[in-house]
Formats: sequence, structure tokens, C-alpha cells
Amino acid sequence: MKRIWAHICLLGCLLQALTEPVSASEFALDGDFFIGGLFDIHEVNDDISWDRPETIICSSQPFILSSYRRFQMMRFSVEEINNSTNLLPGVTLGYEIFDHCSDRQNFPGIFNLISVNGFIQPWNESLRNSSKMIAVVGTYTSTATLSFAPLFMTDLIPLVSYGASSSVFSKKLNFPSFLRTIHPNKDVIDVVLMILKEFNWRWVSFLHIDDDYGRDGRDLFINIIEKTEICLAYTKGLDTYTNYTKLFQIIKTLRVNVMIVFAPEWTAEALIKAAIEHNVTNKVWIAVDAWSLHKKLPKEDGIKKIGTVVGIAEPLITIPGFSDFIHSFKAQSQQEDANKVKFCNQVCNCTSLTAEDIINADPSFSFSVHTAVYAIAHALHTVLQCGAGKCNSNTKVQPHVMLAELRRSNFTLLNERIQFDENGDPKYGSYSIVFWNQSGDAEEVGSYKFPPSLQFFINKSKIKWHGNGEVPVSLCSQECPEGFAKHQEGTQKCCFNCTICPRGTYINSTVDPNNCISCKETEWSEAGSTSCSERLVEYVPFSHGGAVVINLGALIFMGLTAAISALFIHKYKTPVVKSAGGPMCFLILACLSLSSVSVFFNFGKPTPASCVLKYFPFLFFFTICIACFLVRSFQIVFVFRVATDYPTFLSWWKKCHGQWLVIIVISVVQASLLITGYSSAPPKPGNITLPETKTITLCCDQHFQAVSCFLILFSILCCLSIIFSYMGKELPKNYNEAKSITFCLLLLIIIWIIYATTHLLYHTQYTSTLNALAILCSLYSFIFWYFLPKCYIIVFEPQKNTRQYFLSLIQSYSETSS
Repeated sequence: MKRIWAHICLLGCLLQALTEPVSASEFALDGDFFIGGLFDIHEVNDDISWDRPETIICSSQPFILSSYRRFQMMRFSVEEINNSTNLLPGVTLGYEIFDHCSDRQNFPGIFNLISVNGFIQPWNESLRNSSKMIAVVGTYTSTATLSFAPLFMTDLIPLVSYGASSSVFSKKLNFPSFLRTIHPNKDVIDVVLMILKEFNWRWVSFLHIDDDYGRDGRDLFINIIEKTEICLAYTKGLDTYTNYTKLFQIIKTLRVNVMIVFAPEWTAEALIKAAIEHNVTNKVWIAVDAWSLHKKLPKEDGIKKIGTVVGIAEPLITIPGFSDFIHSFKAQSQQEDANKVKFCNQVCNCTSLTAEDIINADPSFSFSVHTAVYAIAHALHTVLQCGAGKCNSNTKVQPHVMLAELRRSNFTLLNERIQFDENGDPKYGSYSIVFWNQSGDAEEVGSYKFPPSLQFFINKSKIKWHGNGEVPVSLCSQECPEGFAKHQEGTQKCCFNCTICPRGTYINSTVDPNNCISCKETEWSEAGSTSCSERLVEYVPFSHGGAVVINLGALIFMGLTAAISALFIHKYKTPVVKSAGGPMCFLILACLSLSSVSVFFNFGKPTPASCVLKYFPFLFFFTICIACFLVRSFQIVFVFRVATDYPTFLSWWKKCHGQWLVIIVISVVQASLLITGYSSAPPKPGNITLPETKTITLCCDQHFQAVSCFLILFSILCCLSIIFSYMGKELPKNYNEAKSITFCLLLLIIIWIIYATTHLLYHTQYTSTLNALAILCSLYSFIFWYFLPKCYIIVFEPQKNTRQYFLSLIQSYSETSS
């Protein structure tokens, strides 16, 4: 029987031109000009499979009350226009509406709309002029519109959709005569993004109907979150074959608490009912405008346990007169003959509906339908040159002319200025942010107004969240504390570990939350810092207490050497002065005094000159001192130990003044090494900056290669001096300068080992102070342990400073040795 009825419907579609006009029907209305209408009053179940080509009986499919309400809204709008004396005076609008319940198998109604006298053929001027259809309103879904829209685009028949929001329709090259009174998906996704940012939800799932509308929304969402902190944890296309058990298990595993449901009401209804059945709890569901005002779902048993539903909806605009129209229509329809003949898919089978059922149905997209009809009427008003209570009925109305006027629409409807942009998308309107409250109603809690007056607002206090009443959290990883950097886990930027930034680095979460940034050389920071601080520049000024003491010690040392020199000059011919080196001791004292000059340049802010003078005087003159002690220790040992064995060498040594020759050679070599080294790599001002310190210590950078040769020469001289002086440790007491030299050299080595160790371990502003102290201690060691004992004998024990006393000591040593 079902197939027989289907064939009858198909036959009726093809032979409509041969039949008489049908009696009054809610699907058709006669008039001077016709508007086509496409509404999915019934929905085809995806489970239906076809084994042969045949049309479809929409009335046999599940009924959609909200779509039927929109269907009635078109009827109401047309009749309201016809009853108006201002918009189209003397002209009546008619309509031909079809139940477009299938995306693929519902073309008879489409062919009926675009045919002329029952024929569809290539464009012909005379045929087009005889057609009364000026535009089409519909349809609701993007997939259905994509299926049949090209049929209207060929002849530029205006197609004004009230629900097809896919982005593809904004491409005028492919859809030149398409306009819509609903905002495209991009606008809805923008509002979704604002809601996510408002509540800091960064770990979300995107569940969408598996068709053009849903996939377009998904792609737009993925693109728009690329440069944000929001991550798409999971996305799934929904259809009648969806395994909800597996879907909810994945969501549970991923710990996703926010679900964006981008689907029409029947798909969303199946999803929410499945969530109730599978005991999904404490989630946030973001409903788009296609189902946010659903009337039955908010009152579904168990709906409260699934969590909180926040939605985006068209503002609830009351359309005056619609309720009265529905009441009047239902009163008339109950008296009509239910068995009257209708065109296929112009059957509702909904006589059991009451007026209240229709009025109280989901009002979504009702204003869009109302606007679409009025936009067509205003365009016709312009084409017919209506005014002064009449229209120019002789004007030929062609679809492409209507299209041009539709694009230029600019009128006010229910306090809304209706205009279209260059893509045929609306330039007006707003969205309401709604919340499904405890009473099962969609309560308005915020709004979003489109540009140019872009405004977004949510009254958070109105939303009663599930659980403890606090805003739910949806994050893959908790935000890192201040001073911690994010280290991404896997491919999702929202999933990460937190690592504290080490010393010398900081984190700027607003610029780059993933990497610790190194401080500048002049800055420092503690571990876990969010900024760097300027380092304190340190150096030891001349006014520092330690500098004053050491400089005073250097001045005292100079005075002491001068006093010793004066004493030695006064007692020059005495045995003690001669045993101290005679004229050589004056060279030693002069070099020691000149070496102390380096002490003064260890303080104050380093300059190129001070860096040179900090090292050069000490390195050069102190080497001469060591050379003198080397020669002196050699002479002592040679005279007492080997002179008798090598008389020729002794004679040459005395004749050629060997000691002075050795000192001159060493001085020249040392001077050459220092000049060469300082020319190639002179010391210059620098600084010591360590990550763990808060200071910059000014210093002089002394290149090792500049002093490496000197250090080798100096080390050789010290070693030889120690060897010769150690060989003379048993000599007569008054001639035993060798012991003093050995002790002074050992002190020198100990002093510089201590300094080197301290310098390597601790880099502070006092490094220069330690260097000055090491120089001064080295110099004082020779004064105290070599010269002062001789001064003591000269001043306090003059009886030991006689020739007879020294000869007795030598004689005693000779007897003991033999």
C-alpha cells in the first residue's frame, strides 16, 4: 500500500499541469505572485534504505513540531502582508509550500517550483515571463540546501534561507542568488569561543551532526582555536549509527567536562537522551541556536544530572498577531474536509495538534522565516513601484530583478533594521545567551550583539552550576604557578608539565609560557622568577676600609725600604751589609719598593691604564728581585762548597761580574716577554658575572697567554733559588742568607697558592683586594725575613757586625767541615 501511494504521489507531481487547482490548503494559496516555501515538517530517518528509485512520503516520517511552527509562520507572514494596505496595495501574494523532509529524495516539489506550465526546459524569455513565482523561502538544513540550490542559481531565482548556515553559501561565485536571514556558522562559532574564554574552558569536545552543517562548524572551530589556549580534546560526527557507549567512554577517559553540541534539534535530542541513559554526569553542554530553545528536552527526566546546559539562541522576538492567526487557523481547519486532494508532500496529518502546541513549540528561526517573507515583499514593492495606495501591476517581475532588489534590502521590521551584506548574509541581529534553569526553561543570561556595536555580556550570577555551584573546570593540565614554564606532553598544547625556571632566567606567561628566558648579563633572577632585576655593580673604591689599610701598608712598605736603604748606606762597609749582598741589596730594595706600586691600582673602577699598572710593575720588578736572590744563593753555595773545585769558574765569575750579567739577562728576557705578551693581549676592564650572584664585579681581564711565558720563567727562577738556598742551609750563621731566602720563597709560594685557590673558588668584589694583599704580603715577607734580621744586628748587636766575628765563624765552619 505504501509503494502504491508513493507512485500515485509521483504521478501527481508529473501531471500537475493537467489537473485543476486544488481547493484551499495550508500548503498553497493563490495570488498575483507566488513565493515558494520549503520546510522539513517531517524528518527522514537515516535508517531507511531504498531498493529502487521512488519518491518519498514525508507524512509517513517522524513529525517535527518546531518546523511546523516555522511553516505556519510563513503562512502568517504572507497573509499579514496581503491584509496590509501599505506594502503591496492591490497586489496579493500566494505561496506553494512543500514538506522537504529528505536531503536526496525530495525533488518533485523543487521541480514543481521551477517549472513553467508543468515543463522544465532551458531558459526562455517567454516562459520566464509567464511564471508567477518570484522567490523561494527555505530550507532549514545546509545539506538539503546544497542538494537543490544549484537548480535555482542557474536562473538567478532568489533563494532566501532561514536556517542554512554553512559557510559555503557565502561564496557568491557558486551561489549568486542565495541570501539568508540566519547568521552563518562563523558567527555562532565566534560566540562559542567567547563563552569558552569567559569561563576559561580550554579542554573541550566538539560533537556535531555528520553532515555539511556539522562538518562546516567543526572546521570553523578548529581554525578559530589555533591561535588560542583552547584545545580540541575530541570531535565526533553524530548520526543514527553512533555508538554512544564508546563515545562517552572516550570523553570520560579524556576527562573532558565541556561538550559543544553543533547539531539540529533531533540529533541533539538523541545525544542528550543517550547521556541520561548512560549516566553521564556533571558536564557543561553548549547548545547552538539549532536546539538551545528546545521545549521538551529541558523537562526530560534525569536532565538535571547530566550537568549544565548553556546555549546560544536567537532573541525571543514576539511577533504580534501570530497567536491569533494560529487560533483562527485551527478553528477553520477542524471544519475542513480532511480527505481533500493535495499535491505529494503537502500532507501534514497533524489535525490532533492544538493551537497551544504550535504556539508553545520551539520558536527558533521563526523570526528568520518572518524576515525572509518580508524581505521578498519589500523587494516586490520596489519592483512594482508601489506607492500612494497602488502598485504598477503592468510591470513584469522577473527573478533576477527581484534578486537585485533583495540585495539592496533596507527596511525596519519589529524594530530591527534588515540589510544584507555583499555575501547575502544578514547585517543585523544579535544572539541571546541562555541557561536551562531548574524549571526547564531557557532563561536569558547574556547577549551578543553583532558589529558595528559589538558587545558580549554574560550575567554569571544567574547561572546555577551543577555540583557545588562553582564554575566547572575543564583543563587538560592545571595552570602552572608563577615562575614555572610549560613543557608540552604529546601533540596537545593544553597538556603539559610545569618546570620551575632556574636562576638567571624568568618566565613571561603572556608572551611565551613555554620557555624560560635568560636574563641579560647585567641582570639576575632567583629560581621561579617572572622578571629580572638589575645587578649591583661592585668594585672596591679607594675609600673602602680594606683599601685604605692596604694602601697605607704599601706606603709604610715604601718608607721601610727607604729607611733600610739609608741604614745600609750608612753601614755600607760593615760585614753584615756586604753579606746581605752589598750593592745588590740596594737593587733588591728598589725593586721591592717599585713592585709595591701595583698595590695602588687594585682599587677604584678599572680602566685600561689601571689594568696594565695593576700587574706590570709587580711582574717585572719582582722578577728582578727573585733573580737577585737566585744569584745571591748561588754565590753563597759556590763560595763555600765548590769554589775550591772550580777555581777557573770562580776567577771568570769575579772578572766578568757574573752575578750582574745573570741579573741583566734575566731582566731583559722578562721585559721582552711582558712587552710581547701585553702587546698581543693587554689586560682590559671586564667584569665577573655569575648566574647565582646578584652583582657585577668589575675587574681586569688578564689573558693567560700574556703572562704564560713569564710564569714559566718565574717558576724556574724560584725553583733554582730554593735549590741553591737549600744547599747552603748548613753555612755559618752570619753568612746563612740561604735559610732566609728559602723561608721567604716558601712563604711566597704559600701566599700565592692561597690567593689562586681563593680566586678560583670565589669571584667577588674583594678579589682585587686579595690580589693587592697577596702582593703586599709577598713583599713584606722579604723585608721581615731577609732584611730586618740584618738591621737588628746592625742596630742592636753591633759586636756581631765586625770583621773578627765573621772570620771566627768562618774558621769554626772550616774546622768542622774538615
